[in-house]
Amino acid sequence: MHRSDATEARKKDTREKIELGGLIAKAGLRYEKRALLLGLLIEAKERLHGNEAERERLVAIGAKAFGHEGK
Repeated sequence: MHRSDATEARKKDTREKIELGGLIAKAGLRYEKRALLLGLLIEAKERLHGNEAERERLVAIGAKAFGHEGK
């Protein structure tokens, strides 16, 4: 049973990574260097820290890209 739990955890982790990669593609950044992508994400994390207005602004942009409001 323990092995099954580990397998399910790996599957969940893999699915999450695939979904995150899909976000990179959807944003039009598929062919950018990995270092650039990581830099963008680190910069965004720093900009969001304690900045709820910026977080809400970016959520709105993302929701529009998905074609709906919310997450």
